[in-house]
Amino acid sequence: MENPDALAPREEETDVQFEPVIKLTEQVDTKTMEEDEDVLFKMRAKLFRFESGSSEWKERGTGDVRLLAHKTTKKVRLVMRRDKTLKVCANHAITSDMRLQPNIGSDRSWVWKVAADYAESPPSAETLAIRFANAENAGQFKEKFEEAQKTNASITAAASTTEEPKAEESTKEEEPAKVEEEKKEEESKPAAEEEKKEEEPKVEAEEKKED
Repeated sequence: MENPDALAPREEETDVQFEPVIKLTEQVDTKTMEEDEDVLFKMRAKLFRFESGSSEWKERGTGDVRLLAHKTTKKVRLVMRRDKTLKVCANHAITSDMRLQPNIGSDRSWVWKVAADYAESPPSAETLAIRFANAENAGQFKEKFEEAQKTNASITAAASTTEEPKAEESTKEEEPAKVEEEKKEEESKPAAEEEKKEEEPKVEAEEKKED
C-alpha cells in the first residue's frame, strides 16, 4: 500500500546536503549616526506623543532615552530608540525654549513641546510625554535635560559673538576701499577740468575761422 503522505521520506531517497557557494564571514557595521557623540545620560522610559486629531496620547515606544553630546561641536540632543527593533522614536535638539511640565497626577513623567522632531521624515512639531519607573529617575532626567539646555545656549551665544567681529572686520576693509575710490575721483576731476579748458580755445579758434 502506498504511503498517503506524499511529503514523507522514502527508503530509497538519500539525504542530500548542499554547501553554500559563498560563505559570509565579514560582519557589516551598521552606522547609527551616533558614533561621534558621547552619552551624557541614559535611562529606561516610555514615550508618548499627543495626537491632536483624536486629542489623545499615543504610545511611541519603550526603551532607553539618551542625551548625546557631539564630540566636536559639544551640542546636545535627545535620542530614544525602541527596544529590540532599535527604531528611533524621538530625535531632537534640546533648545532653551523647551519647558518640562509635570504631567497631571504623576510625579514620574514630563511633558514638553518640540518644534522639529526628526524621529520620522519629514520632521514635525510634536508634544511629547515621557514616563519613568519612579519620581527619582524623572528628577534625574529633568536635571540633565536642563543642563543640556544651558550647554547649547552657551554654544549658540559663543557662535554669535564670533560672527560679530567678522562683520566689523569686513566693514573696516570696505571703508579704506571706499576712501581710495573717492580719492581717485577727486584726482580725476582736475584732469577732466584741464581737458575741458584745452578744448574751449580750440572751439573759439574754429569759430573765428568760420567768420
